[in-house]
Formats: sequence, C-alpha cells, structure tokens
Amino acid sequence: MISVIRLNGLLHCDNNCALKEIARQLCLEHHLMFSKMASYDDNSQFLLSMLRECGLAHKTIVFVLDEFDLFTQGKQRLLYSLLDAMQSITSQAVVVGVSCRLDADQLLEKRVRSRFSHRKLLFLPPSREDCQRLVEHILLLPTDSSLPNDYTAAFNAKLLNILADEKFKGIIDTLCYSDSSVGHLLRFLFSAICHMDMNSGFLSVKNFKSALRSMQRQPKLEALKDCSVLELYILVCMKRLEVKELELCNFNSIMKEYKSIHDTFQTSDYYARNVCLRAFEHLLERALISFEDNKGHGQSAEFRPVKLVISWHELHQGLKSHRSCPAILHKLMDREG
Repeated sequence: MISVIRLNGLLHCDNNCALKEIARQLCLEHHLMFSKMASYDDNSQFLLSMLRECGLAHKTIVFVLDEFDLFTQGKQRLLYSLLDAMQSITSQAVVVGVSCRLDADQLLEKRVRSRFSHRKLLFLPPSREDCQRLVEHILLLPTDSSLPNDYTAAFNAKLLNILADEKFKGIIDTLCYSDSSVGHLLRFLFSAICHMDMNSGFLSVKNFKSALRSMQRQPKLEALKDCSVLELYILVCMKRLEVKELELCNFNSIMKEYKSIHDTFQTSDYYARNVCLRAFEHLLERALISFEDNKGHGQSAEFRPVKLVISWHELHQGLKSHRSCPAILHKLMDREG
C-alpha cells in the first residue's frame, strides 16, 4: 500500500503549516481523527509514529513537494525532519521534490543536504510532435464507447483532419512557445471543448483558436494596440538591444539604436528627442517597460537602466495586430526571431 502526501511550496512553505497539512492528510488516508489544535511538536511526533508504524506494516509513504525550492527558505526544519526520519531502518518513505529550478538542491542547508540522496531526474518539456500526439490521444473517442459508432467515426475523422491542418500546428506552436507543460496543454484542450458547437457536436480549428486567445495574456497585447508608432519603435529598439546582450539599456542607448535604424533604412518615422522621451515615459506608465531597479529615484529617467516586461512573442503578436505598425518593424522583428 502506498500513501501519497502532497504539499505545495506556494501554500505550505511555513514549517508549522506544512507539518499540520501532512498530519491532516495522513489522518485522512488512515481514517484517524485530526486535531486542528495540535502543536508543531505534537504533529512532529505523530509523523514519526506514522512513519514507524507504516514501516512495520510494509506501507510506503510518498511525500511530493511541488515548488520544492520554496521549501528551502528559512531554517528548513520540515525538510530536515522528513529526511532525518528516513534514516531509520524501519522507515519506508520517499520525498520527491518537484521544481523548475535546476539548482534547487544547492539551496539546501548542509545538514539537510547530507541526508539528501542527490538523485535527480530532469524532465524536458514535450516537443510539438509530443504535444500533437498527446492531443490526439486525449481527444480521440474510443471506438468501444457508448456513443453511436457513426458519430464516433465522424468525430475522429474530423479531429484527425484538424490535427493535420497547418493552422492547427501554428496554434500548437504558439501555445508551446509560452508554456509547453502538460498542465497548460490540458487547460487549453478543456477550453477548446468548451468552445465546441454543441449543435454539430464536432470540434473545429476555430474552437482551438478561441481557446488560444482565452489563454494568452491579453493585458499586454491590449496595451500594445493603443501604442503610437514611435512607442512601437522604442519597444523594437529595446528588443534589439536585448538580443545584442548589452549590459546597459537606457533611454540614451535606445535613441542610438533608433537613429541607427533610421540611418540604415531611411525611415520617415523619425522624431525629435523630446518627443521620444515623452513616448518613453508613456511606455513606463503603461508598464510595457520598467526600470531595472529601485535605485536612482533622483536620477533623470534618461539615464536609469530599463528593461522590457513583454516577451518577444507578445511584441511580435502586438505588432501584427497593430493597425498602423510600419512594415520595417515587422521586418526587424522577423530578423530577431
């Protein structure tokens, strides 16, 4: 028998809270009474007792710690208690830490690290082909279901046509660019099914497009739609500087890049410095760019380091949907992509 205890660093990074949650789940799993009033020491003793009893009964307890790196904050009492308890001969327990940080184990204190097995598994995000296979596996209706055979065959045939459509492949590419995790894909498919036409009972490419739009981060794209042409130039200049990996990006370096674009392509969209500064400040107000840090409050905005707070993909999408975006900006973004 295996018991799985799940904790999340976003919810249970506090040691007292985490231990109480472990006790609650153990009580629920083994049909015991849970006391909300139990102290940290009480719950700690209960955990040790349960580990010992489960070990003697040849029952395994698996502790799954999502957002594992967040459990390393503070004194790491919980991690130490769990790993230390497993040193017992009778204990049959496993701690599985899940984190997107590759250096999560380096955040452990020395006393905790000495009890850590240093066994790590690296899971790469699924490729586009993997995502498509997963979509097919999830959405295809089983032929032995209670649904009419004609409907099942028609539904599966239409779905396979959609999966082979280049438009659908583009949608999957866009989805995976922002987040290629399985959970994100499942939410996307759920949204697509919610958009399905109930009268026809079949999925369409339009359903997947609607699902993608509902999952994309809209606020930044909406802000980009209202940007002036000059503001778009500034954003593209910043993206180009970012690609060049310049250590310092401020208004002055952006202006140099802006002039470089004008001189190279002889664009008609060239504005005076004071106009550019107003556009730059407007982007700061819109939170499309921000200062690198909180230092230099008394310093002029022209000299303070700034950074983009939108991704390449968001900027590219925003330029495509902007009604007045100059063709040269599309060309420059395609080069950087």
